[in-house]
Amino acid sequence: MAQQNTFDIVSQIDHAEVVNAINQATKEVQTRFDFKGSKSDIQQEGQEAILLTSDDEYKLNSLNDILQSKFVKRGVPLKGLTYGKIEQALGGTVRQKITLQQGIPQDKAKEIVKFIKDSKLKVQASIQGDMVRVSGKDRDILQEVISALRGQDFGIDMQFTNYRSN
Repeated sequence: MAQQNTFDIVSQIDHAEVVNAINQATKEVQTRFDFKGSKSDIQQEGQEAILLTSDDEYKLNSLNDILQSKFVKRGVPLKGLTYGKIEQALGGTVRQKITLQQGIPQDKAKEIVKFIKDSKLKVQASIQGDMVRVSGKDRDILQEVISALRGQDFGIDMQFTNYRSN
């Protein structure tokens, strides 16, 4: 039987790094002069969402900038964040929900598979839940697929894991 090599395309955010970034951002907000006396807060809602709350849109955007800088320092990909709309909250404050992406959405997975098939490389791509598995006989072709996917922007953060030679 022919030897089959595979790898998985996933989109995951390290939850521990998100928690660390939120803690660092919260500490910075508490010490910054422009946030003194404001109701600015960063809260985590489970493992899939973050809620930003502040006095007005300007401070909310500043809060978001602080959080993004901490995410970048901790290696959390910003492409994995989906921002909700800014809405009014109680007490004259505003809030915004940020959703953390876990897994590749079905429409993006279909787009990735179509891109791989259109590349005419001798590999098979299949959607398996919230990831895409690519398999082929030659490791070099799998490396070409990875470099082609890195050159393409699908609007999501992708990691290439589980590289195997059977």
